[in-house]
Amino acid sequence: MKKSIFVLVTALVVLFSSCSKAKNTVVINSIADLQGRKIGVQAGTTGDLWAQEESKAASIAGFKSGIDAALDLKNGAIDAVVIDELPALEIVKRNPDLKIVRDPYFAENKEEYAIAVKKGNTELLEKINLTINTLKSNGEYDELLNAFMPADGNIKIPAFKADKSKSVIKMGTNASFPPFEYVEGTEVVGFDVTISEKIAQTCGSSLTVVDMAFDSLIAALGAETVDFVAAGMSVTEERKKNVDFSEPYFASEQVIIVRQ
Repeated sequence: MKKSIFVLVTALVVLFSSCSKAKNTVVINSIADLQGRKIGVQAGTTGDLWAQEESKAASIAGFKSGIDAALDLKNGAIDAVVIDELPALEIVKRNPDLKIVRDPYFAENKEEYAIAVKKGNTELLEKINLTINTLKSNGEYDELLNAFMPADGNIKIPAFKADKSKSVIKMGTNASFPPFEYVEGTEVVGFDVTISEKIAQTCGSSLTVVDMAFDSLIAALGAETVDFVAAGMSVTEERKKNVDFSEPYFASEQVIIVRQ
């Protein structure tokens, strides 16, 4: 009799636990499923702006980096992360308990990355545009894509030796956005960094990378703390009020990261 009661109680505990887990399971397969959920974003990014204006989320948490947001997602503090595609792929690669959800809306509304300068700095802007166009016309741009976004996932950072005797030009970035900018050992490297080295070369200068929070970059341009910003920054009408943008050099889309 005691054994039967024990078996019955155990069965009820397992059933209650299963029902409780099922009730608390968050299923997100599209943008629509974000309504009423807790969303994580990198502060100041277009993912942040979209979440604030369009997502109808119950709450939106801003983080310094997508990786920080992913950690809170893994811990269950938030239900999803909205972020650019390539950094999302890198986050999921490092965290197999996470996965990417895509939505047709994001795919149909891709964003263009461009390099920002202080309003009115046409001289530098012309040199940046010249560099981008030259890289695209001579094949170096495709080489950089293959180096930092290879099909096999094995990034090969191109060697570049700067002339430190030259004047310095400062690039502002947020080094938590692989493969565009990230820390490797003690150095900030990435697709944007290599393009910025080419820009410095065009300007007859050597490059200094200034790493800071993403939402501080435009203010740093205004204060002339940096000369230009290359940080996987999307061109938006709001940002164009405060900075001038180069020609676009990459197109990306937002995706959603969720737990497996």
